Formats: sequence, C-alpha cells, structure tokens
Amino acid sequence: MRVRAGRGARGRAPAAEAQGHRNTGPRKAVTPFSGRWLVRGKDGRLTAYARDRDGVVRWTERRPGGPEWSEPVLFAVPHVTDLSVALGADGYAHLLGRRSVRKGDGPPTVDIVHATQYQTGMAVGEWRSLGNPRKNSDQAAGIGAPVGAVSPSGSTHLFVRTAAGGVMLRRDGKEGKWESWHNMNVRDTQPGMAVSTGASGRIELVVQSEDRAMRWCQTGADSAFERAEDLPVTMNPSSVVALETGADRHTYYWTDPATGGVMAHRPGDWVVPLGGTPAEGPVAAVRAMIDGYDCTVLAHRDLDGQIMIAACGTENESGGVWWSPTGERAATAPALALDGRGRVVMGVIDEDGALRIARQNDEPGLAMAPAERF
Repeated sequence: MRVRAGRGARGRAPAAEAQGHRNTGPRKAVTPFSGRWLVRGKDGRLTAYARDRDGVVRWTERRPGGPEWSEPVLFAVPHVTDLSVALGADGYAHLLGRRSVRKGDGPPTVDIVHATQYQTGMAVGEWRSLGNPRKNSDQAAGIGAPVGAVSPSGSTHLFVRTAAGGVMLRRDGKEGKWESWHNMNVRDTQPGMAVSTGASGRIELVVQSEDRAMRWCQTGADSAFERAEDLPVTMNPSSVVALETGADRHTYYWTDPATGGVMAHRPGDWVVPLGGTPAEGPVAAVRAMIDGYDCTVLAHRDLDGQIMIAACGTENESGGVWWSPTGERAATAPALALDGRGRVVMGVIDEDGALRIARQNDEPGLAMAPAERF
C-alpha cells in the first residue's frame, strides 16, 4: 500500500488551556516521552506528552478528532531524566519517570517516580517515589528508564533495567498498594524494552540483548511472568516496539544493526525485512482500518531527520512495504495513534520543541493532510 503525505503547514495555536498550571511555549530542550507518547483517552481525545528541563509538557485535543489542540501546559517535575506513559483501559494515564538528584561530589540519588492523570486534559496527580531496586549507591545511580503497561484490572506493571543489565519489575496490587521489586533473573540486556497488553489482558515483555531478544509472558491477566521462547534476532538499542496484530499475538518491529533497515517478526514466523534507513529511536506502529482493510501503519525518522511512513496489510509485511516521505523533519522519533474518528494521526516534536500533527484525510488509501504546528 502506497502512502500519500502532505507537506508541512503551520497551524494556529488555539487558546491556552486554563487549569492553574503555567503554560510553556516551545523550547528546544523539549523531547518526547520514551516509547508511545501520543495516546487516546477514554473520551476519544488524543494527548501528546513530552519532557523538558522542568518536567512534563502536555498538549490535548480540544475535541475528539481535532483539529484544535491546547497550548502546551507544563507540570513541574524537577530532576526527571526520562519519562514514559502507560495507558489503562479505564483511560487513566500512568506517568513513569526516572529522577536523578545530585548532591555534592558523590553519585546522584536516583529513584523511580509515578503519577496518574485520571481524565484527559485534567491535572496530573501527585508524584510519588517508588524507590530504587538497588541500594548500593553506584548501582542505584545506573538504573535505567522505566517502561510500563496496565492490566484490565488497572494494575500498573513497571519495568526498569539495572546497571548490570538486569530487569526489575514492580507493580501496584490490591487497593493501589505497590508490591516489592521482583527480579526477572536476567543479565547483560541492552537499553530498550517493548511491553504491551493483549486482548486477554496478559502483558508481554521483550528485552534486547547482544545476540537475541528475550521474552516474558503472563499466563493470565495479573498473573506471574514466565520466560517464553527467545527471538533469534539482534536489534539496535531502544528501537523495538510491540503491536498486537491478532488476538494475543504480537508483532515486533525494530531496526536491524547489520542492514540498518526495519525488521518485523512474530514468534513462530519468519523475520521480514521492511527496508528504510531509521535513525536512533523506536519505530512507531499502529493498526488502522484503511479502505475497509485491517492495516498496520509504520513510521520512523531516517538518517537525514526526515519522517517516513508506510502501510501494509496487518500480518502481511511480506507483501511489501513502501516508505514515503511525509515532508516533516524532527530530531526525535515520531508517534502514531488513532483519533476519535479512527483516523491515523502522526505526531512529531520539531526542532523548536513544538508539536506538529498530521492527520489522515478523507481520500482513498493512507493520505495524510499537511501537518499543523501547536
């Protein structure tokens, strides 16, 4: 399936979002959250999240399907170095961060923090520390960026990589009380994890290592994790993303270190090369109905900084993928989501720290309208 993409256009920023938080204009220090940072809430409105030197920057659609967005709103979170978001079926957005505070000449004090946004466009709740799974100061300082997923019961599952390449899990159990840290008993992993929740509510985790990708799957919703069959592939660090392409069946997309191109794989199937020349950062992926067909849409930032997009029949990557330029450029990886009308939306943070949104128009195929700047 070929893609037609509009060239970028500058949109007019709508009125400020009045919630008692100070607004912030575009900043060059603004970068997207790790992983998926463009998400759709229960009311059908999209939210885009980014991080700057002072905390969380957030843009919110004014109505499902757009086109207007709020001005960027800043929620102060001092000393946070990495942020990600995990969205639950209840529409709650769980914000997960790595906080590093330096005191004196010694190693910084590092902990993992969590806050919840209960409704789209509303305030972010109190940030609470979840501690650090390592007590030794040198090891604690080396803890990685958190990623998470939310089960159907609303339980947040948080994963972090240790300085030694291990993986630790912590989750909130009954009545919102966080359980102790659990060691996944693995070493020598590389930065970057893919975590997703299937139709049954089971969470699946993939972690990269030098010569393979390791997998864990739950036996049931909110159950223990069991080690599954490894994927015999190598991945560029922090490039992998997971997409549920069938009932409890996930396809993984990543950048191959040998060829530099995008790859696709489902456990038990062949590895399919998809071409492209991605720069660092994850591939973006979303499922969408296009002209009545179940399709997978992919996007990445190429080595020249241009955002490329492609589409294929879901689980039919071997039928061919053609990458098309969108006319957008960015210093970071793009995001994909579906809006309240089921249209594909692509988000990028431009070099000035502003949000740019391109939305699928009503033409046949995957035709993207010109991007607007907010």
